[in-house]
Amino acid sequence: MPVLAVLAVESGHSGVAHPPTGLAMSDVALFVFAAIGVWLVRRALRKRFIEARRRNLADREAAGPPKKD
Repeated sequence: MPVLAVLAVESGHSGVAHPPTGLAMSDVALFVFAAIGVWLVRRALRKRFIEARRRNLADREAAGPPKKD
């Protein structure tokens, strides 16, 4: 039990929750990093699928017209 008391004293929170008064800088930073992450992922996926589409078109052109039986 004494260990719990020491841990409680050393914690960075008093245990009393205060109502939020406004937007914190950490909230803004979290939003900005999330938006940048979404933008980077979308850009990478667009690039990936554009390259795949170009490869498919090149393969079709190299194969020539479809053969009729």
